[in-house]
This record gives sequence, C-alpha cells and structure tokens, in this order.
Amino acid sequence: QTAEAFWNSVRHARPLSIGFNCALGAKQLRPHVEELARIADAVAGVAPRVPPAPPTRTLLAGLEPFAIGPDTNFVNVGERTNVTGSRRFAKLIAEGRYEDGLAVARQQVEAGAQLIDVNFDDALLDGAAAMTTFLRLIASDPAIARVPVMLDSSKWSVLEAGLRSLQGKGVVNSLSLKEGEAAFLEQARLVRRYGAAVVVMAFDEAGQAETVERKVAILQRAYRLLIDEVGFAPGEVILDPNVFAVGTGIEAHADYGSAFVEAVRALRTACPGALTSGGISNVSFAFRGQDGLREAIHAVFLERAIAAGLTMGIVNAGALPVLDDLEADLRTRIEDLLWNRRPDATERLLAVAEAARGRTVVEGADLAWREWPVEERLAHALVHGIVEFIDADTEEARLAAPSPLGVIEGPLMAGMDRVGDLFAAGKLFLPQVVKSARVMKRAVAVLIPYLEADATRANAQGTILLATVKGDVHDIGKNIVGVVLQCNAWRVIDLGVMVPAATILETAQREQVDLIGLSGLITPSLDEMTFIAHEMQRIGLDIPLLIGGATTSKAHTALRIAPARTAPVVHVLDASRAVPVAAALKDANRREAFAADIAAEYEAIRVEREGEHETALVTLAEARAAALPIDLAIPAPTPSFTGLRTFDAWPLADLRTRIDWTPFFRTWELPGAYPSILEHPVHGRVARDLFADAERILDELEAGALLTARGVVGFWAADASGDDITLYADDAREQPLATVHTLRQQARRRDDRALLALADFVAPRTAGVPDYVGGFAVTTGHGLEPLIAEAKAAHDDYRAILLAALADRLAEAFAERLHEEVRRTLWGYAPDEHASLDDLLHERYQGIRPAPGYPACPDHTGKQVLFRVLEAEARTGMALTESCAMLPGASVSGWYFWRPEARYFGIGKIGRDQVADYAMRRDWDVATAERWLAPVIGYRRSA
Repeated sequence: QTAEAFWNSVRHARPLSIGFNCALGAKQLRPHVEELARIADAVAGVAPRVPPAPPTRTLLAGLEPFAIGPDTNFVNVGERTNVTGSRRFAKLIAEGRYEDGLAVARQQVEAGAQLIDVNFDDALLDGAAAMTTFLRLIASDPAIARVPVMLDSSKWSVLEAGLRSLQGKGVVNSLSLKEGEAAFLEQARLVRRYGAAVVVMAFDEAGQAETVERKVAILQRAYRLLIDEVGFAPGEVILDPNVFAVGTGIEAHADYGSAFVEAVRALRTACPGALTSGGISNVSFAFRGQDGLREAIHAVFLERAIAAGLTMGIVNAGALPVLDDLEADLRTRIEDLLWNRRPDATERLLAVAEAARGRTVVEGADLAWREWPVEERLAHALVHGIVEFIDADTEEARLAAPSPLGVIEGPLMAGMDRVGDLFAAGKLFLPQVVKSARVMKRAVAVLIPYLEADATRANAQGTILLATVKGDVHDIGKNIVGVVLQCNAWRVIDLGVMVPAATILETAQREQVDLIGLSGLITPSLDEMTFIAHEMQRIGLDIPLLIGGATTSKAHTALRIAPARTAPVVHVLDASRAVPVAAALKDANRREAFAADIAAEYEAIRVEREGEHETALVTLAEARAAALPIDLAIPAPTPSFTGLRTFDAWPLADLRTRIDWTPFFRTWELPGAYPSILEHPVHGRVARDLFADAERILDELEAGALLTARGVVGFWAADASGDDITLYADDAREQPLATVHTLRQQARRRDDRALLALADFVAPRTAGVPDYVGGFAVTTGHGLEPLIAEAKAAHDDYRAILLAALADRLAEAFAERLHEEVRRTLWGYAPDEHASLDDLLHERYQGIRPAPGYPACPDHTGKQVLFRVLEAEARTGMALTESCAMLPGASVSGWYFWRPEARYFGIGKIGRDQVADYAMRRDWDVATAERWLAPVIGYRRSA
C-alpha cells in the first residue's frame, strides 16, 4: 500500500502484519520511518492491552433469533416430530398427512419447545422427500417456524435434503466418526457451508461409546477436528455422549445413566465452549407403553444431567411433570434405577409402574372444541381458519350424512354462512375470510371423489364468471372477490387473466352463469370492458355485468360501459361490496328494483357530467407558453455510464427493507398506515397475523431464492424539443435513438403556476446544454406462477393471494431500491443522500421516476419505447401485452429525471387540439389517439 495509507493505519493503532513494496524513494519514506521509531521508543516496555473475551453465545434462528449462552436455562428440543419416537406422528406421515403432522409440531412449540427435532428415518419412507416436504410446510406456519429446527437422521442424504429446505440457522443431528475422519470432515464442511450448527455423536470406527472414558475421548477428537480443521466456532458444536436405555435387565446397561451424566460433566472442561445434548427419551426406552412413568423418569434424569452441565435435550416439552409433584417413593425408585444404586431397582420400579400409567400429558393448545359434534367442529374450523383436522372431520361428516352433497349443503354451508355473516358485520376481516376459504376448499376436495358429476355443480346462491380482460394480467383483486363470493355459497368460474371477449361470452352461455364480473388494472382495459358490453348487447346475452379493478370507477362505468347495453351494469368498489351486489342481482324479487336504482344513479352521473367540456381548458399553445422554466445554469450530472446495465438476481433480502407495507394492507381491505395499523383497536390483531404470514412467506422466498429479481437501467444523452424528448445513442448527440412523446397539462389556472409536461424537465435543444434522461424496468415475478399454481392445487387461495401481493410489493421495492442506487452512484447526482425509509416512501429526495400509463404520462404505449431502448425483453425476460400491460405482472418500469425542479404531477384533462397534435407526432389517426388517451380526454368523444 502507499506510504500514506500505511502511515494512517499505524496512526490509528490498528494491529497490523504488513509487507509492502513502496514506490517512494528513501528520502520520502524517511520521515515516516523516523516517526515509527519514536513511537516504538515511547511504548517500549509497555504490555499491550488484552481485550476481554466476550461471553460465548450460540446463535440459532427460526423466524426469530435464539441465543444460547451462560445465562440460558436448559433448552428443550421437541421430540414428537420424529417417526422413530412418536407413534402418532409416524402414522400421520405414513398416511401422507403432512399438514396434520404440523399440529404435532405446533403443540411442541406451544408447550415450550425452543427447537423442534425432525426425523424421518423409517425404512418405508423416502426420508429425503419427507424431510423436504415437511420443512416446507413448517415454513408456511409462523407459529412453528419461529423456532429453529434440528434435522435428525442417520443418513447424510436426508440431512442434506433438510439443509437445502431449512430456513434460518438450524442444527444437524448428527455426524459421527463411524466412517472415519475423511467422511466426517467432508460432511462437516458441507454443514458449515449450509450455515448450520452440528451435533456430534459419541461413535467412532470401533462403534458406539458406552463408558465415560470412550465418550469423552471420541467427542474431544471430533471437537478438535471441527474447530481446527473445519473452522466451526465452539458454540456451533453440540456434543452428544449418547443416552442409552436403563432397566433393560442387562447388567452391563445399569450404569448407562451415570455414564452419560459424568461424560457431560467432563466435556465442559475437555471441550470449552461446546454445548451438550442428548436424546432424553432413550433412557426410558425399556418402559415403552407406560408414558406416565417414562415422563417421570425423564424429569428425574434431567435434574442431574442439567446440574452436570447439559445444555439441551430432545424431549417431549409438554410432558415433563414437576419434580416436586412426584410421589417421594416413586422418585426414589427412579433414582435408584438411573444411578444404579441397588440391583433390584428395575423390579422395584415396575412394581409401582401401574400407578404412574394414567398420568396425564399436557397437550399445550386448547383443543376442547375437538370434543364437540362434528357439525360444530366444522363450523369452528371454518370460522377460525383451522385446516389441521378438516380432512378427518369432513370424512366423519360424510359417513354420517345421507349423501356427500349433504355435507356441502349442510354443515359446510352453515359454517360459511357464519363466516359471511361475521364478515358482513365487521367481525371478520378479509385475511380471515380467505383462510376460511382455504378450509372450505380442503373439505370439498375430500368430498369430490364421492360426488356425482352434476352434484359438484350445486350451489346455494348462483354461478358467477370472473375474468381479467384481454391485454391485462393483474388479478389479485379479482381473486379476492372470487374467494369472498365462494365463502358466500357462490359457484365461481375464474377464467384467469388476458381473457378474450369471445371466451368470456362463450363460457357464460355454455355454463349458464347468473353474473359476469370483469376486472382490469390498466386503462386500456376500460375500452375492452366497453367492447364486451357492446357484444353482450349484440348477441342478446341478458346477464348482469359487474365491473371492478383499480382504474375503473362508478363514473366511467356510468358514462362508457352502462350505455352500451340495456341489462344491468354495476361498478363494484371492493370485495366487501361484491356479495350484496351479486345477491341483489340474483334475487328475482330484488333484481328489478336494484337495477332501476343503479340505472337512475348512473343517469344522474351522466347528466352531471354533460356540462364538462373543453371550455375549462386553455389551448395547447397557451399551455406551452406556460411551460416550467428550469435553471440551465446548473450543469447536468454525467451518469457513471451511458447505455444499459443489467441486474440478473438482485438479493430479495435487500428489497425487503424497502417494502411499503401500507398498500399491502389496503389490498386486503385493511385501512390504515403501516406500522400504526398493527395496533389498530379494531383490526390490529388481524393485521398482525397477516403481517406475520407475509414475513414468513418472504423468509421462504428469500431462503429458497424462489423469486428472481431482474432489472435493467439505462442512461442516454437527451434534449427536448417542444413536448418531445429525444434520446441519443451517443454522447455527441448525433445519433437519435428514440423519441419520447409527452403530454402537457391544459387545465385553466387561477394563478401563474406552470402547466407541466415531462419535457420541461430536460434541457431544450436550442439551449445547447448537455443533459441526460434515464430509464428502468424491473420485475420480481420470475418464479411466481408455479408457486401460485402449487398453492391453488393445494386449495390454498390465501397463500396464492399472499404470494402475488408480496411479489407486487417486492417489485415496487426493487424500483425504489434501484432509484436510490441511481441517485447515489449510477447517475450520482445525489451522492451524499441519506434518506430514511420514510423519506423514500414519501419521495423526499431529488428526482422522479414517472411510469408510462400513470398520471404524468398516461399513454401506456410509452412503455413500447421504453422497453425498446432498454432491450427489456432480452435483458430481463419482461414483455408487453397488446394493451401494454407488463409480464410478469409483478413489474415496474419508468423514466428517470434528475433535475431539482422535477416533480410528480397529473396531466388532468386535455383538449381536442392536443389530442390531434399528439396523434400527428405519434403518426396515428385521431381515433387511435383517443382510444389510448381516453382517461384524460376532456371532451365528449363521438360514438
């Protein structure tokens, strides 16, 4: 390093071990060497400070961190998710009932387990597949996933499968020296690479260790290999001296209890910093079938083992009795057996074993409702979104009902009626309703094989067809509406996204639906909805039409869509309004009056809007004369590069920190701003549950790299001419690359405020001042479709909607994060910016990134220019539909403007003169321009 850097290192007293080649001559170096000599003289004979060693702590994590240190009490590792130790769990897994197995894990956590041990070592199981499946299900349940997982297997292939699916920092149980040091070190290095801690068994090439001496020697040897050869920290090493069964009748086994405890005591000195563990239930294996007695044995055994220094143990956390509650005689007999205090200890304990047989086992969760009649259990599960028992309860109800259809039309519909009533009364919120739908779908899935083909079509209310119209890919809102309608006994036919009009109409006729619901997010979808309404009128399809989506409105429905047909057309604001609207339109006694009221309301809107025309606008020439002046004396910052730069896999962990959660809660119709919404007096609890589920899925997406964040950013030399911006392929501005056509505000002002166009934020060509414009396109949607398909295949709409909503939030976060990088480094016009997350979310920074299709540039076809100059399809895998919606749906794109004067604005309404001018600049006819600019046209268009 340079002499200056070298000297700075010494001056700041950093401990150094330095070798360097100095390019300076001896004359320049001499002052530094002389100063070093003076320092050396000054500190001669002074001993260096010895920094105090920080306390050793073992750090593990599920969704929540878990630290084990000197001040940590004994750590309970829940043992019941182990096919070799729990008959119930083994039966559930053998039958493929993995989700029911989650209840076992949840019970362990609720009962106090700080880790859970997961084991699938059974000859009839594919252990690796079972481990992968169960761990992924655990990750879907934050009540379980909050604690770390201990992967337990004697097969390396199973352990590695678990490591690939494990979120957080878990523990591998176990490695050993039974196959020699080479295999041990290879596996240990992989465990460390995967980021887990490791349990080592007292087992070497000669077999399992039974004596204290062998246990300590083997584990000390393994400890040194892990520390010295592999690089584990002592706290990441957990030593298991082997708990073996006592009371077997074999004399050689009588000292196994004492041997374990004494080995634990010795390892504290022999292997400093390491933890110790054991499979506690092994000690009572000779008393299988006598659960109460075994639990008492475990409690007594742990008392002495913990006193000897045992850090953790694999034990049923909910089934340990309080030692003081044990009868004195029973406790004495257990101690006699464990510590080999008398030769007849086993016989003496067996003599009182019957008295302990009926000891209750703490179950942890309140499952009193499981004793109710099956109809009430089904209703309870539906209202509370509990899926664990639904398969068994549905089957029980089927066997008791006269027909499978009777289960649907009876207890299940009764339960969903309660859900609907509670939702309507504001006592349930949308996330809870979607969870209820998940339970309902699981129940119906159980019944489907028993239903006749025509019976599966039965419904209490009616049939509705839902579709996102051609050219549009956004369907989160539509999916939520569908779930809510299903929860209110509607049969829903969901055609998905980008559905052509012909498909919608043909399906509606074939299925004889009662209602059609159309959804769309981008403004071109509005014209497609109008076209579908005309087609329904043309072919005489007299079915009520519901309109919904972010860009739709009651006014647009009244002005554009409703006049296209004589049958009812109703705008539906959100999912909570869908149910009463659908019910009123289906009810023969209410439909006519309801439709008449809607028609009268929409006619009033048309009359009110009749007077709205271009007289409220200034001419285009006047608007251009009121353009915003910019300070051309400020030199344009030069980007760090011109052209394009691609980002193939931006870390999701980085994007999570930029998520704006408030729109996420609005998606679920929970009003309020984050984070205060979490403490809302009415729906705070629901918001917290939803947030926890979202965080859990984000953990899963991040840990498994299940979504890929791709993006591209570009910078080009640019200048403005009128309302157009020219981008150049070269810094000399001699090779035009593309023209960005912008629109200008025309609303008449009562003051002297400027009438803005985005072109105002770029130096005009006539000024001869260098300037630049940037652009970007990002997506977090790659990988989303199969995840949603998997969730829907599992009848889990709640998860599917969560995934889509979170992918959208991540895409917006990506746009925010990339813009920050642009401002600070890539363009670098604000290198010293230190904006907080609140500043970012409220756009308190220099520069803007307006998106084509939104208020400042409402023409969606602007994305075609943007995608072309960014080479977005080739570089990111993004594409545009015919209506200029972006694929994947979780995508964001836009332009970058750097100037201090740049700010977000809305174009508002524009006049005929600007539409004609824009059509000329775009080389369009006026009708095409009017179609793409329909939302901002301030005059009545001809039919």
